Formats: sequence, structure tokens, C-alpha cells
Amino acid sequence: MVRGLGVSDEVRPATREETFPVAMASVVLAFVALIVCFSRGYLLLYGDAVAHLGIARRILDSRNPGLAQLGGVWLPLPHLLMLPFIQKMEWWQNGMAGAWPSLLCYVFGVAGFYRLVRRMMTPQWAFAAAAFYALNPNLLYLSTTAMTEALFLAIVIWGTLLTMECVAAVQQGRGALASRRMIYLGLLIMAAVYTRYDGWIFGAAVWAIVTWQIYRHKEVWGGIAPYYVTFTVLAAAGPLGWFAYNQHFFHDPLDFMRGPYSAAAIEARTTPSGSHHYPGWHNPVWALVLYTRTAQLDVAAWETGFAVMAAAISGLVLTIRSRVEWPVLLLWVPLPFYVYAIAFGSVPIFIPPLWPHSYYNSRYGMEMLPALAASAFLALEWIARRWGKTQPLPARLLYPVALALAVFNAIGMMYKIPLVLKEAMANATTRVAFESALAHNLQSFPSGVPILMYSSDHIGAVQQAGLPLRQIVNEYDYDSWKAALAAPADHAAYVVAIAGDAVSKAVAEHPEGLTELTVLCTTGQPCARIYQSDRFATLTH
Repeated sequence: MVRGLGVSDEVRPATREETFPVAMASVVLAFVALIVCFSRGYLLLYGDAVAHLGIARRILDSRNPGLAQLGGVWLPLPHLLMLPFIQKMEWWQNGMAGAWPSLLCYVFGVAGFYRLVRRMMTPQWAFAAAAFYALNPNLLYLSTTAMTEALFLAIVIWGTLLTMECVAAVQQGRGALASRRMIYLGLLIMAAVYTRYDGWIFGAAVWAIVTWQIYRHKEVWGGIAPYYVTFTVLAAAGPLGWFAYNQHFFHDPLDFMRGPYSAAAIEARTTPSGSHHYPGWHNPVWALVLYTRTAQLDVAAWETGFAVMAAAISGLVLTIRSRVEWPVLLLWVPLPFYVYAIAFGSVPIFIPPLWPHSYYNSRYGMEMLPALAASAFLALEWIARRWGKTQPLPARLLYPVALALAVFNAIGMMYKIPLVLKEAMANATTRVAFESALAHNLQSFPSGVPILMYSSDHIGAVQQAGLPLRQIVNEYDYDSWKAALAAPADHAAYVVAIAGDAVSKAVAEHPEGLTELTVLCTTGQPCARIYQSDRFATLTH
């Protein structure tokens, strides 16, 4: 027994009594992270976090509210989870509307991760692995924002755990348990598909594993057939539903892959003509190096990421050779996905140690955190068992040393500012300054007047100004947007034209009835010109 816990030292599934203290500890960590990040203004550093909040807000607050406002590239589940919180103006402005669901997902993720590794390790090693996962500063930071990492990691962890349980139930001929797990897995696959695109590959892998196990153990088929069909329908419903959504609203079922806001289109717009493509483009080997290096920097302090990766690969080999709880290999699905995405999917990643020595998409390495934590500590426990036969003292010391290193790793990462937070800080500097200046001007307008503005790039200005989105004539309200671009002075009291956007082009083509009020220019951002309509007041009185 583990001293003071009443928990058996055997490797077996965790009980609720074991999991509860881990979950409570994660609640404490979550609120400490929230207090630190909120007090320092970190919640809205990521432009993507601001955009996610804006999408959630416009579902209920826009000129044409409804599901059409979900957009067609970013998947909808994160925005739907924010709906209970986003309508409170203060929570939209300070980012708390995105923090609450992310924090809850962090707690579920930590509890699920402990339950997962407990199936593979003794309680003390499972606790050490969970501590390494839960104390990761990048994860703690992202869990206070409107980003999708905390949600997706929780889905992947619980999806992997339930797959392990489902496979075990099928192998043991426990049809009732396997049936329940398949229904839960179907719902989790749908959640994964509607959260991130790597969730599509993860969901397909889960379905394939369960299907293969049922095929190999045909004796259980008679009792679980209806549940398997339901599981399959749920797994397929996510992608098919997204294709249908894109077809209905954008007249192209693959708009999210080839539309104007897709990764390919963004990469084409942001790559100067004649310049070199980003590192890893059409080079899977370099993409593998780049992604694994990013994962190392995301999970470990300084250069210790190499040791963590080596231990994790050792644990991966042990899992493959032993074939015990092998569905845990699902945690490694992000590795081939992102190698392919970097090489052939127009998804660049920039990290300081590698050219061009800047910051972009470094958070994608966080998808490997569960795999590295579980596999690395599995390898350490294996070493401790081997040493226990011949060298009992080093074997006894290895666990406290490993647990201490998990704690010191978190401290070391915070000491030098964790990579994901540092990227957010570096890339927010010019955007925040520009949006703050623009928000100050927006607040000076009379209450309730319509404002014509392209909002995709700088919705943060409207957010900071605290203006209802139904006051903004923007690209997500198709009919009023097209009419306003054809005659800006007739459809808005004020016009915000940011250099290069659709509004600035419309003003250049139809300047009549507009008086320029202000020009805002900040370093690293395009200039914004603010106009007042000479016609709108006449038309409305």
C-alpha cells in the first residue's frame, strides 16, 4: 500500500477515491494560474484568443445572429462552450469568458491523465507523470485563455483512456461495458472533430482501433452491434456535419481547406513573391525535426527537452514491445499529423533556436505533452524496477528525484518565461497598441450609431471599446456588408478603413459623402483612417 493513501501498489485502473485528490490539486493550480495571468494582463495576448471570443460573441450579438456566425475555418465547439459566459460584456472585454471553459477542461484533463497513466504505472509513478503534465507552465497559461489547447488535450486524454477501457472490455468479453464506452467515444470523437483538425485524424484512429478489436473478437458482436453502429454514426457525423455547414453557408463543402481564410490562402498571402518558403515546406524530415524540437521546448526547461524526448521514445518502444495498454499510442497521433501539416499543409512553425529565429505557432508542440509525459515516466518506472533487483538504493532514489525534477522543470520554465507565453507577448506588442488606439476613437462615437469596419483582423478594438457587435457593419453580415461597401456613406455613420482591407478599397472607390477625421499609424501595423458620413445623419432624420 502507498503510505497514507490506502492505495494498492499494483498497476490497475484508478478509483474515484484516488482521482479526487488529483482533481482537487488541479483546481488549485488552475486558480493560481488564473490569478497570475489575469493580474498581469496575459489573457488576451494571443490574437487568436481575441478572435475566438469575437466569434463566440457574434453568435448572439450581431446584425444577423445565429449559427451562420460560427465562421467556416475555425471549428465551432470552443465557441459554443463560451456562449454561457460571453454575453457578459465585462467577461468579453477581459477574456474571462474564454478562461472559464478552458480552466474546466484543464481540470478534466489532469484528472483524466492520472487515470490514464494509472492503468500503466504504480500510484506514485502515475502521480509523478500527472504532476509533470499538470505543472507545465505553457499548459497552465493556455488554460486561462480562449485558446483551444486545454479543451483538445482533455478530449484526447479521455478519448485515449476510454479506448483503452473499451479494448480491454472487448478482449474480456464484457459487452455491456464495451457498449457504454463506444457511445462515450462516439461523442468524444465528435467533440474532437469540432475542436481541431488533428481531432479528425485522432477520431479516425480511435474508430479504427475499436473496429479492429471487435473484428478480432467476433464473439462479442451479437451483444454490441447496435452500439457499434451508433458509435460509427457519431464518428462520421462530425466531418459530414462540417462539410454540410460549409456547403450551406459558403457554397463549398471544403471552404475550410481552400477558402479565403484557409491555411493555404493565408500562407499564400503572407509569403512574399520570390521569397523562400517557411522551414519544413515540402520537407518531411526537416518538419519532423522542427516539430519535435518545438515539442521539447514546450514541455521542458532549457535543453532538458532532449532528455525528456529520449525517455519518451524509450517508453514508446516499451509500450510497443510489451503490447500492454497499447491504445496509449493514440497520444502520439499529433506527431505524424503536424509533420504532414508543416510539410504539405501550409502550417509554419517558428521557434527561436531555429531559422528564422522568431515566434509563430509554437503552441502546436503542446499537443505532444500527454505523450511525452506518459511515455517518459513509463520508461523511468521501468528503470526503477530493473534497478530494484540489483541496486535497491538507486531504485528507491529514482522516484523522488524524478518527482523533484518535474517540479524544478516547471520552475525553470517559468524563470525564463515559457515559450508559448513568450510568443504571445512578442506578437502582441504592436497589435495591442494599435487596437487600444483604435478603441479609444471608437469610444468617442455617439452611442448606437452604425460603424462600417472589417473586423476579422482587429476585433480586439471593438472588444476593448465595449461596443455591441450589432453596431458594427462587418464582413460576417453578408447583405448589409455588400450594400455598405457599395455606398459607405449611406450605410454607416462612421467608417474605419484599415490599409489594404475591403473597407479601404471601398472608400477609395466611393469616397463621396465621407469626411476624414483621423489617421492612426502604429509601428508594425497598417494605418487606419476614420471617416464620418456626411449623408448618414441626413438620411436618418
